[in-house]
Amino acid sequence: MKYIEKHPMIMIVVGVLGISMSAIFVRYSTAPSAMTAAFRLLWTVILMSPIVIGKKEVRQELATLDKKKVCLSAVSGVFLAIHFVLWFESLQHTTVASSTTIVCTEVIWVALGFCIFMKGKLKGKAILAIAITFAGSIVIACADSVSGGVHLYGDVLALLAAIAVAVYTLIGRIIREKVSTTVYTYVVYSACAFVLVLTCMVQGYALFDYGISAIIVGALLAIFSTILGHSIFSWCLKYFSPTFVSASKLCEPVVAAIFAGLLFGEVPAIPVFVGGAMILGGVLYYSKIEREM
Repeated sequence: MKYIEKHPMIMIVVGVLGISMSAIFVRYSTAPSAMTAAFRLLWTVILMSPIVIGKKEVRQELATLDKKKVCLSAVSGVFLAIHFVLWFESLQHTTVASSTTIVCTEVIWVALGFCIFMKGKLKGKAILAIAITFAGSIVIACADSVSGGVHLYGDVLALLAAIAVAVYTLIGRIIREKVSTTVYTYVVYSACAFVLVLTCMVQGYALFDYGISAIIVGALLAIFSTILGHSIFSWCLKYFSPTFVSASKLCEPVVAAIFAGLLFGEVPAIPVFVGGAMILGGVLYYSKIEREM
């Protein structure tokens, strides 16, 4: 562990690989999108429970959490569930490169939400970054519309998934001011898992109708994409600036596209490359501006 603390860049690489595998694992799932997401969150809650139960201070904080924070966390979990279902479904209809890149526009929707609903202000440069990102999304949509309506449908789902996770992030910004990361994420993930399981039941899916593969994919998503992905990035904030950690996440579409090319033979069209570069450039530019605000 001391070696890793001296060389934290190793964990950045692990985190990027972890989140980049998410789209690949989803492609291998034979279960409906809601079912795959449900297994991911159920596994995540199961793996987190020993930490929550085992630490006295965490148990106490969870037990004394007021109703308002619990309700807000639950709402956050609902939007996270919507994000997972929409994004996982998107990956069934468009390329990994298009879907993962469009989902990366989350930070832009967070900025707009902060401005509209939380009375924040955006500088002219920030508006330019948003415009570049939006233009990149249009370029990808136009390129995919030529390939067929199904790809365009997948792009729209990815965009809606980005908006849903932006709402989750905005709520998190409010609650995290007075609630620890462990308690907040545990409540959110539990609510998210409940909503996803309920969604599966309403749609008539049984948890074990899709064999062991769906359970395994859910476990892989929880271990690699959640714990060795997003949780690793949270750990890295101790050693790197938030801007650097956020920027490193932009490697996800690139790494995911490489994996998709090797495993599924997906080679994005040139306009998709151009649109992707515009989106990632716009998000990176906005991250730089945010640091200066």
